[in-house]
Amino acid sequence: MNSKLIAGAAILALHGAVLAGGEGWSSDYEASKKLAAETKKDLLIDFTGSDWCGWCIKLNDEVFKHEPFKAGVKDSFVLVELDYPNDKSKLSEATIKQNEELGKKYSVQGYPTILLCDAEGKPYASTGYQPGGPEKYVEHLNELRGAKTKRDEAFAAAAKAEGVEKAKALVSALDSMGLDDTMVASFYGDIATQITAADPKDETGFAKKAAAKKRLADFEDKLQALGRKKDHDGALALVAEALKEGGFDKETTEQMMLTRAVILMQQQKFDEALKAVDEAKAAHPDSQMGEQIDAFRAQIEARKAAAAGGTGEDAEEEEEE
Repeated sequence: MNSKLIAGAAILALHGAVLAGGEGWSSDYEASKKLAAETKKDLLIDFTGSDWCGWCIKLNDEVFKHEPFKAGVKDSFVLVELDYPNDKSKLSEATIKQNEELGKKYSVQGYPTILLCDAEGKPYASTGYQPGGPEKYVEHLNELRGAKTKRDEAFAAAAKAEGVEKAKALVSALDSMGLDDTMVASFYGDIATQITAADPKDETGFAKKAAAKKRLADFEDKLQALGRKKDHDGALALVAEALKEGGFDKETTEQMMLTRAVILMQQQKFDEALKAVDEAKAAHPDSQMGEQIDAFRAQIEARKAAAAGGTGEDAEEEEEE
């Protein structure tokens, strides 16, 4: 091992000694990237809440602490633990700042989030808790590494192609990773630009899908803002406008219609809420959410009956709880 690798290993050992994952983990993101590049490995980044997140603790106890896991990943990954504990006294100010910045950069929405990234820190797969123990988890990670192979093969094909064929290869690269849109935008925004340039007529449909996703994101932001203000009428108007404009897929449309039912239930307009649920089910009769929709309808019926009998609690307060 050359002097650079020895120094890198020493840094990682120093950081890893006090981490929840134990020996072999580092909290230093930049040092980990450097070591990954030098050893030709990928990064496995664990976004965790070590002293409060039940699933994080379970994943650590069942998988990460065990030798079969450490042995199974040692040739493939540099292990990075980014902790967001309630008790921040065990983290340095620099580590806290680093973790906050990386949480935003990687658009982490929940814990544990496990990201597989190349040595540059670009994610190519994500996962979380998986049952089955360390050996099973290593198998799972090895399967996910296939996404990087597909990504790189598609990028290589795109480099040799032009026009729509180039765009198709780039779209295939993005699709192969299955990452959420915010993460794609953060790390692969240049690829989206290349797709648009190579396919100005949008024969791949990429631009159309991107526009629909942006519309949905804008809708959700506005809905959340109205929810914070408890503006039920405004929320109903927003949903009605979105449904009238259309252009969403069946599943999204169904979700919007059910959102309308939830709002009406909060207003104790139970008959209208039941009608909204029935319309949602009729609009997408082969939905995978069929049983959940039926259960939701039964919940509305129960609240309606309770309200009629004068024994029910305020529906809106219940929903907020």
